[in-house]
Amino acid sequence: MKRIKHDEFVTARPHAKITCGEVIAMLRELKGWTQGELAKRCHITPSNLSLLENNRIEIGKRRVEQLAKAFDVHPAIIMFPEYEALEIQKAA
Repeated sequence: MKRIKHDEFVTARPHAKITCGEVIAMLRELKGWTQGELAKRCHITPSNLSLLENNRIEIGKRRVEQLAKAFDVHPAIIMFPEYEALEIQKAA
C-alpha cells in the first residue's frame, strides 16, 4: 500500500447545492432570530418569509436587498450561495 504524504492532499471543492431559502434560514438561525424577528427587521411578512425559506416562492431583487440589509451582508451571499459559502460562514 502506497503511503500518502501530507503535502499530497488536495482540499476538496465544495459540491453541495444550497438554495437561497436554506441560506436565509441558516443566517437567521446563526443570528439566533425567529422568523418573526427577521420579518420585522426586513419588513417581509412572516408568512412570505416562511415561503422563502422553504423555496415555495421566488425571492426577487427587492426581497434580497431587504434581507441582506437585515443580515448586514452583501446580497450576493443570499442570491449565489454556491459561490459565497465562506462568506456565509463569516456572516454569523
